[in-house]
Amino acid sequence: MQKPAKLLQLCAAELPSVVFAESTSFYWSPRTRTVYYDPAQLNTMHGQMALLHEAGHAILDHKHYSLDIELLGFEVSAWKAAIEQAIEWSIPVDAEHVEDCLDTYRDWLYARSTCPTCKANAPQITRAEYKCINCSTTWSVSPSRFCRPYRMQSRHQKTPSGQNQTVFR
Repeated sequence: MQKPAKLLQLCAAELPSVVFAESTSFYWSPRTRTVYYDPAQLNTMHGQMALLHEAGHAILDHKHYSLDIELLGFEVSAWKAAIEQAIEWSIPVDAEHVEDCLDTYRDWLYARSTCPTCKANAPQITRAEYKCINCSTTWSVSPSRFCRPYRMQSRHQKTPSGQNQTVFR
């Protein structure tokens, strides 16, 4: 395991155009090109891996995603980059921890993509909408990846003029 100051120096040297800023959590901001990290956790293996994971997003220049599956792809590739960097810098890797982190995104995606009517998994059709290919139910989800995956079901109803309108319930 690296000393926190040494690890930050290595990361800053690897990513000179990226800012590393203290925070209460670990995350990557593509808008400001900043990796935020919790200094209290940098003396742990999981904290060091979290820093390398967020630096992985920066290395791969991850920006915005349109579909939830793209976010999962970003997470997988950032973890791969983190593991490669950890091996290069002799930082221990807890593969089970990495899988646990990825499982949170897999579980989030599974919950969002589960049809509220028939419970089948469905494809995402817009940033905040899914449509079941089994029963044709359409539902909306929050565009935030930090929100609990509420699903708001929509139904198409005919208006008095005979046109379809979408009704959420």
